[in-house]
Amino acid sequence: MVIFVEETVRVRVPATSANLGPGFDALGLALTHHDTLSARVTAGGYVVQVGGEGAGELPGDEQHLVARAMLATFDALGARPPGLHVECVNRIPQARGMGSSSAAIVGGVQLARALVRDCPLDDAGALRIAAELEGHPDNVAPCLLGGFTIAWTEPSGARAVRLDVAAGVEPTVFVPAERGLTSVARAALPVTVPHGDAAANAGRAALLVHALTADPALLLPATEDRLHQPYRAAGMPATAALVEVLRRAGIAAVVSGAGPTVLALSPVPADFDPGTGWRRLTLGIDSTGACVEG
Repeated sequence: MVIFVEETVRVRVPATSANLGPGFDALGLALTHHDTLSARVTAGGYVVQVGGEGAGELPGDEQHLVARAMLATFDALGARPPGLHVECVNRIPQARGMGSSSAAIVGGVQLARALVRDCPLDDAGALRIAAELEGHPDNVAPCLLGGFTIAWTEPSGARAVRLDVAAGVEPTVFVPAERGLTSVARAALPVTVPHGDAAANAGRAALLVHALTADPALLLPATEDRLHQPYRAAGMPATAALVEVLRRAGIAAVVSGAGPTVLALSPVPADFDPGTGWRRLTLGIDSTGACVEG
């Protein structure tokens, strides 16, 4: 029997960056830039209030992604509450490749877990629900678990392992004003790729695991990619150009997720000028992932 708690519950969820160059649809990193969500059970109806990023643009009812994730979780648990009141304070830029949709999904799953007394759903189950809603696990895994994650999908659903990040990995993101859509970025990818490119990426992805967890001096070669960034470059030329400028300067830079944000994993000089139209955020690694706040 599902019993709902009466008090308001609160969850903080981190921004994420996925792919990280060669780790397409597999590798992800949690970053210290957060959305804060709260929810309580009501007598009826579904209301979602949004402040910050996406305010005035996102649905205010059960069509909101946070509410959809909550309802999917309640369905998995066997019962829905009569109503919900949800509040979202969003800081993660929308549609920029920083995991805003994954944060909404994971936040919703975690809110639902927190609203159920003695909830039987563990992190593995939460990951499966979140990945099914998102369509792939590379962003939801670090958002849920924190740190650096390697995610994959089995017939039973998504799985992931979490690893600690070595000192010396210093994330900086450059966020443009324009937005991008993951669906558009994926449409630019070819159905097949040369065997040599696939082999090269497999080696670089393996090296990236070592670089992120043990030897950041290897981040520049470890972040080389042939599977997705070259094909997406024409659709976001400013992003591709900034990645190239940073890499020529010896900085391990990649497209963050599907873009158009650029992620640098090695230190960026304070006086580096990305040009007009970019907002710079110097971040850390979020080691805890989505957490319920007291």
